[in-house]
Amino acid sequence: MICCLNPDCPNPLNPNGKKLCQTCSTPLVQLLRNRFRVIQVLSDEGGFGRTYLSEDTDKLNERCVIKQLAPKFQGTWSQKKAMDLFAEEAKRLQELGEHPQIPTLLAYFRQDNCLYLVQQFINGENLLKELQQRKAYRPGEIQAILLDLLPVLQFIHDRGVIHRDIKPENIIRNRKDGRLSLIDFGSSKQLTAKVQKKIGTSIGSHGYSPLEQIRDGKACPASDLFALGATCFHLLTGTSPFQLWMEYGYGWVNNWREYLRSPLNPELDLILDKLLQKDIQQRYQSADEVIAQLTPKQPLALPPAGQSSGKLPVTQTPLLPAKSALLRNIVLVSAVLLLFGFGGSWYQQYRRVQTILLSRLNQYHNNSDKSEALVQPQNMTLNNTIALANTIQGHEKSVVSIAISPDGTTIASSGDRDPLEKPPQEGLRTIKLWNAATGEEIRTLEGHSQKVNVVAITPDGTTLVSGSDDKTIKLWNLATAKEIRTLEGHSDSIQALAISPDGKTLVSGSDDNTIKVWNLATGRLMRTLIGHTFWVRSVAISPDGRTLASGSFDKTIKIWDLAKGKAIRTFSGNANTITSIAFSPDGMILASASRDRTIKLWNLATGEEIRTLVGHANTVTSIAFSPNGKTLATASRDRTIKLWNLSTGEEIRTLVGHADTVTSVAFSSDGKTLVSGSEDNTIKIWRLSGQ
Repeated sequence: MICCLNPDCPNPLNPNGKKLCQTCSTPLVQLLRNRFRVIQVLSDEGGFGRTYLSEDTDKLNERCVIKQLAPKFQGTWSQKKAMDLFAEEAKRLQELGEHPQIPTLLAYFRQDNCLYLVQQFINGENLLKELQQRKAYRPGEIQAILLDLLPVLQFIHDRGVIHRDIKPENIIRNRKDGRLSLIDFGSSKQLTAKVQKKIGTSIGSHGYSPLEQIRDGKACPASDLFALGATCFHLLTGTSPFQLWMEYGYGWVNNWREYLRSPLNPELDLILDKLLQKDIQQRYQSADEVIAQLTPKQPLALPPAGQSSGKLPVTQTPLLPAKSALLRNIVLVSAVLLLFGFGGSWYQQYRRVQTILLSRLNQYHNNSDKSEALVQPQNMTLNNTIALANTIQGHEKSVVSIAISPDGTTIASSGDRDPLEKPPQEGLRTIKLWNAATGEEIRTLEGHSQKVNVVAITPDGTTLVSGSDDKTIKLWNLATAKEIRTLEGHSDSIQALAISPDGKTLVSGSDDNTIKVWNLATGRLMRTLIGHTFWVRSVAISPDGRTLASGSFDKTIKIWDLAKGKAIRTFSGNANTITSIAFSPDGMILASASRDRTIKLWNLATGEEIRTLVGHANTVTSIAFSPNGKTLATASRDRTIKLWNLSTGEEIRTLVGHADTVTSVAFSSDGKTLVSGSEDNTIKIWRLSGQ
């Protein structure tokens, strides 16, 4: 079948081969832009166009979604507004589509006086349709929804974007893996000072959008969080916030609990109540704050028998009897009230007692040390012990990359600057050197004019190499912190560096889609490797120095003969962009991480996939092999570091403690230290034994 693109056609489906629509006689377009075959109407956009299910003939008829803008009233304010929003949505998808839970923009073009936006097809149903089928969600499912969507919101907010129209219709559950995707960025706005201060046109959905957005046209991260809270309320109760808003305005948020079928657990009750605050100042201000409340610290198992008594390692915490008692009291009181009642409505009595106990619980939370790190054991059959030795604070913004000197005494880290800072403050585009034993800052290296994305140290420990958004690579004397030379040649940001084991060759990967090979001693460019079709974000050199691996946003890994500069083979079994790669110490295995949350292990000789490691809840950002080749460390946007047994593929430990994305991990040469850097502006040093 082929679909008529007249948005007013009442019966747009036509048999293949027809030239004119059988219903409205509009000429049928066989392929939009000679590429996309429109096969079905998904929804009508209220007179401004339609959304269609389509096939991409350039990708073996892979399904995609095409949004059409065909405004009827040329030259009107409504048409201009619709066109602005349409263009805004395309721009946002291009910026944000790298996230696995946001549709990727495939194309944006004009044809036959209409605008078309082509995006990735999410095969699933939106949460409103799910709700209609099942009537209501359980509290545990609401918590799961929050944990799945909050990192997505943090991702877009970190990039200065406010969605402004979060509701069940704009959240789709993927049938394949159950993950939730956020769609419809047509109402999104860039978060700038101008946007925050200017009173503009209100955009959003009544009932879901907060007062400041509907009344004043203002939106900030807290506005999206209100909408997320209203969405959870709708799913939990089956009651539409829009209907409540029509009847009570914003008064319903003061009494939202009255629509519950049964009381919530204390944590979820507190979270929803704070999400739904009418006053923006009383609301959560960031998705990170909500995640922190949803994932409280958990007590660890007691030390194994035989372990010496005394002070607990810093990664262990004792049981928390005060909190346990409070929770137990809440449960007991709730049960008594539910069974017997004490005059008036059970709910009013329940809320009075619960409020008192919850205030004490909240006070307990506020007095807890939220920076304390945990190790969550997964496989207690291995005798590894891990302790957090130190947390280094000193970067003004995110720690982007880390490296450890071969002797294990020095840590190098690169820090980000505030992308909204105008003009940028001097000193935030820096590299810092730290004493690995004490955590004290040794010195700061300044010279790059833009963000430093990656640092590496030569095998002899004498030279530090850094790559930056300023399109340059700098070499530094590690002992004196003096700049040796600057390498120029890339036409875009340098994102990845690798140094050969003999210290003679430097390889760099860039957003210009190329890889460059340099003579490290002279700084001479020896060759440029071309083959990737998108940004090169990771490079690694095998232990024998003969083979180069590169990972790209084009979803492929390429293996190169480093001496000849020729591609040997391409690994293309990844569903999403490659974020990090690493060779095992014996050179037989290549590990790759992807935005699809998985880690793949490849047989380097045959190119076959050995196994896939699954466990992270968000994008895997960095991977590192232990020197003995038995353990793989992986870092993620889910704020955790996981350690894996490479012989079995089992997860050994989860290290919890960073408050934001873990951007980089590295082992010391003796395998006794693991260092991690994070967007929470800190570096953590973990001591390991049994490696």
